[in-house]
Amino acid sequence: MTTLDHDWPEPIVRVQSLSESGCPLLPSRYIKPPTDRPSASAVTTALNIPIIDVHAFNLDQPELRATVLAQVSDACRNWGFFQIVNHGIRPELLDDVRRAWYDFFHLPVESKQGYANNPRTYEGYGSRLGVQKGAILDWSDYFFLHYLPPRLKDHNKWPAQPLSLGDLIEEYGEEVVKLGARLLKLLSLNLGLHQAYLQNAFGGEDVGACLRVNYYPKCPQPELTLGLSSHSDPGGLTLLLPDDRVAGLQVRKDDNWITVKPARHAIIVNVGDQVQVLSNTIYKSVEHRVIVNSDKERVSLAFFYNPKSNIPIGPIKELVTPDKPALYSPMTFDEYRVYIRMRGPRGKSQVESLKSPK
Repeated sequence: MTTLDHDWPEPIVRVQSLSESGCPLLPSRYIKPPTDRPSASAVTTALNIPIIDVHAFNLDQPELRATVLAQVSDACRNWGFFQIVNHGIRPELLDDVRRAWYDFFHLPVESKQGYANNPRTYEGYGSRLGVQKGAILDWSDYFFLHYLPPRLKDHNKWPAQPLSLGDLIEEYGEEVVKLGARLLKLLSLNLGLHQAYLQNAFGGEDVGACLRVNYYPKCPQPELTLGLSSHSDPGGLTLLLPDDRVAGLQVRKDDNWITVKPARHAIIVNVGDQVQVLSNTIYKSVEHRVIVNSDKERVSLAFFYNPKSNIPIGPIKELVTPDKPALYSPMTFDEYRVYIRMRGPRGKSQVESLKSPK
């Protein structure tokens, strides 16, 4: 497997600086091919991804628990995406951590540049994915940091400003890790497995977790570009804290793009490629992308709950049958992550290309 042993292929330009310069036209490096532009896609606003109240899963009421299980099962099989409410994370924490990240991205550029990232670690303040020279770029900046395992968590690489941000990241990370573990129980039961099965397949207590905070500045010509190109998430589960005041996330459903309408204080959950592989495609990761607009900026927090990086991930043997043989050969998440980062977002082509030949 190829390693990332080089730097970004061209000088990095911060998208926020382009936005704040007041340029009336979108720079050519950000103009997507006509087929990839949001204005050329079939988009529907009539639908929304499922919204599921998960509080009943923690209650000793079998009928209510069964309803939650059925709703999550349907969402994982038919959507790959759902929103959860009454998930147990304090609404005030959600508001505070998102507001603090807004404040970070509004710091002077020199304050943020000290955290500039490179492809070797990816950690820190960034403005592009993939290392293909001359690639068409997305209209976004981001900050990426490791939360688990503890040996990768480095507070010195976290923003020192605003002063409250470090404590908020810690509290938010702790809560989302617990939520990720509860969701894996739901998914395991729905696959007919014991409730700890997927957690054990991820590495038990020794899982990976990281945070990517996305900043989408105002864009002079949003119909020509994307904040984040179409992709499926490479990891296990993604738990997204959106900005519920500004729509941006779009999910592919059949031949349409559905603009997600976030419920207030909801967490958006989506199946990643690793769960698609483990479930032998019973659960499917789904293409999604982000649109931008000309008059509103937007921040979202994507928390990735991932398998331990060096465990081979392949279809669960209990889900392999003569009628449905194993569709994937085992690969560690580390190997798959490098494979993705070399190429950048490319729809579902990455995970589909790994399918074992018939």
